Amino acid sequence: LRFASKLVSWDLMANLRPTSVYSLCCIIFLFKCYQAFQAVVHIQVKDVNEFSPAFKESMYKATVTEGKIYDSILQVEAIDEDCSPQYSQICNYEIVTTDVPFAIDRNGNIRNTEKLNYDKQRRYEIMVTAFDCGQKHAREDVLVQVNVKPVCKPGWQDWNKRIEYKPGSGSIPLFPSIHLETCDGPVSSTHTTIELQTNHIGKGCDRETYSEKSLQKLCGASSGAIDLLPSPSATTNWTAGLLMDNNDIIFKFDGKQGAKIPDGIVPKNLTDQFTISLWMKHGPSPGLRAEKETILCNSDKTEMNRHHYALYVHNCRLVFLLRKDFDQADTFRPAEFHWKLDQICDKEWHYYVVNVEFPVVTLYMDGTTYEPYLVTNDWPIHPSHIAMQLTVGACWQGNMAIDSEVTKPRFAQYFHGSLASLTIRPGKIESQKVISCLQACKEGLDINSLESLGQGVKYHFNPSQSVLVMEGDDIENINRALRKVSYINSRQFPTAGVRRLKVSSKVQCFGEDVCINIPDIDAYVMVLQANEPKITISGMDHFARPAAQFESERGVILLPDIRIVSTVTKTEHSKKNDGANKPVVLEEMLHDLDFCDVLVSGAELDPEQECLELDRTELQGKHLDATNSTAGYSIYGADTMHNYEQVLQQIRYRNWYTSATFERKFRIKCSELNGHYTSNEFNLEVNILHSTNSNYMDHVNKVIVQPQFLQSIHHPEESININLLPFRLFVSVVPSVATVVIVICVSVLIFIIAVGVYRIRTAQQHSSTDNESSKENEMDWDDSALTITVNPMEKYEKPHRAEEESEEEDEEEEDTTSAESDESEEEDDEEEEEEAIVQKRGKQNLTRQEQLEWDDSTLPY
Repeated sequence: LRFASKLVSWDLMANLRPTSVYSLCCIIFLFKCYQAFQAVVHIQVKDVNEFSPAFKESMYKATVTEGKIYDSILQVEAIDEDCSPQYSQICNYEIVTTDVPFAIDRNGNIRNTEKLNYDKQRRYEIMVTAFDCGQKHAREDVLVQVNVKPVCKPGWQDWNKRIEYKPGSGSIPLFPSIHLETCDGPVSSTHTTIELQTNHIGKGCDRETYSEKSLQKLCGASSGAIDLLPSPSATTNWTAGLLMDNNDIIFKFDGKQGAKIPDGIVPKNLTDQFTISLWMKHGPSPGLRAEKETILCNSDKTEMNRHHYALYVHNCRLVFLLRKDFDQADTFRPAEFHWKLDQICDKEWHYYVVNVEFPVVTLYMDGTTYEPYLVTNDWPIHPSHIAMQLTVGACWQGNMAIDSEVTKPRFAQYFHGSLASLTIRPGKIESQKVISCLQACKEGLDINSLESLGQGVKYHFNPSQSVLVMEGDDIENINRALRKVSYINSRQFPTAGVRRLKVSSKVQCFGEDVCINIPDIDAYVMVLQANEPKITISGMDHFARPAAQFESERGVILLPDIRIVSTVTKTEHSKKNDGANKPVVLEEMLHDLDFCDVLVSGAELDPEQECLELDRTELQGKHLDATNSTAGYSIYGADTMHNYEQVLQQIRYRNWYTSATFERKFRIKCSELNGHYTSNEFNLEVNILHSTNSNYMDHVNKVIVQPQFLQSIHHPEESININLLPFRLFVSVVPSVATVVIVICVSVLIFIIAVGVYRIRTAQQHSSTDNESSKENEMDWDDSALTITVNPMEKYEKPHRAEEESEEEDEEEEDTTSAESDESEEEDDEEEEEEAIVQKRGKQNLTRQEQLEWDDSTLPY
């Protein structure tokens, strides 16, 4: 009942019958008995770490801004399929990539350990792994990509610091992808300046380095300019002692040197019109007390110290002095003209031209006109018979009294700086067009497709096109305009090296003067070295002509087939030999020459009996001029090789007294860029044939010198040891051993025929010598000056027989030459007789041939 009461309430039991209560108690009793005999078993299963962690994503990406430290850039997460808490939980993460500025915590948060720099590295890629609590790492590492975003900085973007320029490339863009970043600033206008710095190249930039005479001709200047600072040579030796930069014919004056111009170079008395032009590089005058620094001075040579005209620098002012001589008017006249310009002392190259139209004097500097700020008048100079001395770099002081002492003539007022192309043109002034051409740069800035710029962009170039200024209201228009700015160098052989580029910009915002600071661009153009040309002169290097042709009015053309060719060696990439570049390609190139000299080798020409001539009409229509002297002929001017060939082919040699001359030798040499590139020295030998050998050489020239053998083959003089002049010339034109053998065979055949002809003519001369002389003028032989020579081709056993046969051979050669040159019917009639004689004397000729011996020891093969 106690147990039943626990299960059933007493109220319920009160309503049950006694039997029912009894049955319930029995059931409960049996249940308790069953529980007394039952046991509870607990089973625990231990987990095994059979799965590796796996990342939820295949790759993680994040973007950060440079210059910031982040607590968490991004979070990676991995899971584990194990069931137990020990193995299903991720306990640690680790960065596998080494040397990266990042760290990760146990929750997978990645942070940067230092400030990132966009310019240093724009993207980081790191590998991350995960570990569960059983220290089992992930089956695959995950890639985490962190992109660095730059802080918005106003300035030009996407440009290259180095721009390479290959000679001959024309115009190349400097910044093809550039754009301006303003960080969304309210920009109203942009002002940009692009400057090409070329002050260290030549005379301020890459200009033509032809000689001054060539440049004058190229620019269309009138003739008559006198170069006072030419390259030192045998005829222009007054500059030999000056300091010189040979690359550009620049003379440096250190305040201790001056040069005297020889008498006769410049007229003593200049007219009221003349021009002085020069390149000058000058800095501030040394010392506390600035002295006059003379560029050009014409003063008394002795006795006095008067300056007739001079150009000098004083206190960074350019002064031109012109003292006129007394004439009928003895009034004050303009004498000194002063110009005050900053460029005179800026240590940069500038081109100065002083045009004198007395009493007006005009200065052009870099093509711009400047009027004198001060003109001083003075009395004219009293005329005297004292000679004058023209000097450069200093002024010549004649005898002068200082403190009651007479000093010796000396230089004074030395110049400090550099000068080039100093010329004076008496009687004429230079036009502004020619001045601009002479000082023009061959390199500079350019704009491709000006039409596409539109009206929204304004631009302006300086005269030398080294500075470009652009202005615009729209940034995108400025970006497009700057992408079209290019560098150009029109020289075929430009000066290699660096040209600095500087781009500076100012941005104006609405309502403000300058709201954004744009950093300058510092870049450079690298001009690569041009392939140097090889100039080759070729043609016939040896010929002979009868004396009568040299004595004729036209003379003899020296270089009828001269050829000038320029080739350049280029590198070609070869797959063989490990892909090395080798100079294997030869290409012919066309460019201008600036002079060719035809000089006499040996003694100079005797003007009383010989000369070189050229018809001046051959120079018309070309940029060429020529000078002639006893040393030879010089053709100069920047012009094509074809035009030089045409002129050289017209030079003639005349000798109207040839009896004392047997040969003349000449050498030809050409140049490009005033000697920067020179050709080979082509040697020509000319022989004058006198009466004893003229007919023979006419025959040799007709028979042997055929078109297929016209190529020039030079044989050294020492290799031909033959006494006979005709034979020496004969050997010099034979181009091969095969030709020598052929000529020998022909000569033997002619010799046999000549023997027969000789016998027939000997018989005929006894009866009708006078009649034949009157009928055949072309076969008349003047033997008054006949000389007997020995043919080294033959050897004879007996001296008297050798002398006899030499005479016979000379007559046989005469008959052979006459027979070949005569085209009359008599020659045909004699052929049958010659054949008969040859058959009768066959045995005798055979014996004669056995006595001949061929000496080939001196023949070149």
